[in-house]
Amino acid sequence: MLRFGIIGTGRIGDMHARIIAMQPDAAVTWCFDVFEENARRTGEAVGAKATTDLDALLGADDVDAVLIATPTNTHVEMILRSAEAGKPILCEKPIDVDIERVEECREKLKAFNAFIQLGFNRRFDPSHAGVKDGVANGEIGDLEMLVITSRDPGPPPPRAILEDCGGLFRDTTIHDMDMARFVMGEDPIEVFAMAANRVDPVFAELGDVDTAMIVMRTPSGALCHINNSRRTNYGYDQRVEAFGEGGMIRSNNHRPSEVTRYGAKGTATRDELMYFFIERYRAAYEAEIRDFIGQIAAGKPPNVTFEDGRRALILSEAALKSYQTNQPVKVDYT
Repeated sequence: MLRFGIIGTGRIGDMHARIIAMQPDAAVTWCFDVFEENARRTGEAVGAKATTDLDALLGADDVDAVLIATPTNTHVEMILRSAEAGKPILCEKPIDVDIERVEECREKLKAFNAFIQLGFNRRFDPSHAGVKDGVANGEIGDLEMLVITSRDPGPPPPRAILEDCGGLFRDTTIHDMDMARFVMGEDPIEVFAMAANRVDPVFAELGDVDTAMIVMRTPSGALCHINNSRRTNYGYDQRVEAFGEGGMIRSNNHRPSEVTRYGAKGTATRDELMYFFIERYRAAYEAEIRDFIGQIAAGKPPNVTFEDGRRALILSEAALKSYQTNQPVKVDYT
């Protein structure tokens, strides 16, 4: 039985805690949040102790591992404190929105033999993973093009969240950067990005963008196109398409059911797409937890590493620089 301490019990942390509590070989024993009400709410839901004292959680004998779901600008601190306490870590993405802080964290982590898994949950989505497996198995021959579509349903998040999230490239596109690396099996070496404000004036007010297209090239010559928007009016649009000389593999959008209706009101009408990311990626979040538990139980390293998080952020930074300079950017991972 792997006993978890949840660090941060807002929307994501609470969801993770409830998923963990459903696992036959795991339990949530402690919940920490700076807001006592949040910690208590989640703690009561999963039968765990609630605290606003992080040291109490990290020092508890009945905490074997931690899940970090605090605001992004606290991730580095929480990672380092958890590593010092000797706890295996599952941390929500990104490590930080500042690459210098990520590099500093990377150096400090050398003092610890820390197990750190990054929360790129989309790798564990059965549909996206099926595309990756098909590419790796050679089903389409050599990969020539990868197209990743990631469009959020509106309205935009509250302004306070937008002010701290690091912008579209670091907050949203970073998922797609990781997906590109995951499916292609190699690191892009050149990035070109164009972006615009087409959705809501708040993004421009914050010096951010809400619509973007990114093209990347890998050492093998394969190309990747990512398109992002902060708004759709038809649901959560999440697709991955891999193309090669032998064919195409695509993961499609999810719906509450696969029922198709025919009648006077329409032909081949279907349910609307799932709207919220938590319901769309519910299976992925649980598979991510299962993978974390399984790797620890087997004494194996994490499948999604701190370095994966670092490299995805480097690509996001390259996209931002390309947009700002209107020039392709060579990527340096050193």
